[in-house]
Amino acid sequence: MDIKLWINGKLIKDSVEPDTPMLEYLRSKGCYSVKRGCETSNCGLCTVWLEGKPILSCTLPLMRADGKHITTLEGLQSEAEEFGAFLADEGAEQCGFCNSGFIMNVLAMKRELKNPTEEEIKEYLAGNLCRCTGYVGQLRAIKNYLKSVKGEAGNE
Repeated sequence: MDIKLWINGKLIKDSVEPDTPMLEYLRSKGCYSVKRGCETSNCGLCTVWLEGKPILSCTLPLMRADGKHITTLEGLQSEAEEFGAFLADEGAEQCGFCNSGFIMNVLAMKRELKNPTEEEIKEYLAGNLCRCTGYVGQLRAIKNYLKSVKGEAGNE
C-alpha cells in the first residue's frame, strides 16, 4: 500500500504492508524516541502526536496516518530538553525509559489545558506508566515547568 505522510515536518512517500504498526515504521525511519513497552496501548512509551494529538503508536496501523502529520520527540527537541531539565532538577528521570512518551504527553497537555489543576494533570497523564519514580517528582517537575512557561508567556 502506498502512503504519504509527514514525520516531524518531513514529507515521506512510501510503500508499506497494510498491517505495519506505526511504532515499527517510525523506528525504521530513525525515530528512536518512540519506544516499545507493552504493545497493548497501556504504558504510554510509544506516544506520538497525530495531527497534534497524542496517540499510542504501538497498536495503530500506519495506514491510518496516510495523509497526516506525525510528530515524535525528535520533532520537539528544544521543548523536550526544556521540560527534561525540570525532570532532572526534581530527580524524576530515574532510568529515563518512560521519559519520551511522558514528555510527549506533558507537552500535549500544556497545549490543550490552560492552568490545569493537580487532578487534571494526573488524569491527563494517567496512561503513562513509570516503574522507578512514584510520580511525585514528575508531578513537581510538571508544576514547576507550567509555572515557568506561564511566566514566560506573561512577559511577552
